[in-house]
Amino acid sequence: MSDIVDQAVKALNEKIEGGFDAGSAKFVITDEGSVVVDANGAREADVDADVTLTADLETFQGIIEGDVNPTAAFMQGKLTVEGDMGMAMQLGAALA
Repeated sequence: MSDIVDQAVKALNEKIEGGFDAGSAKFVITDEGSVVVDANGAREADVDADVTLTADLETFQGIIEGDVNPTAAFMQGKLTVEGDMGMAMQLGAALA
């Protein structure tokens, strides 16, 4: 696991204490790897999920740190979403 993905797992587990009960979400960090978040918390994995969010490292870090609004990133084309859009919005709220 890369240091970037390892840090992403740690940050997501801190933000979403107790896991994400709404389903499963996968964050694809371009050129780094993938992190899946579900009821068990965050972990490095590249498996199917209910929703997949893809962004570059800078955008992902900004979302996690609260400096980048996920909806704004999506509207600007910096974040792509495939799958359940409602779940993506729930995840965005959980990260706020």
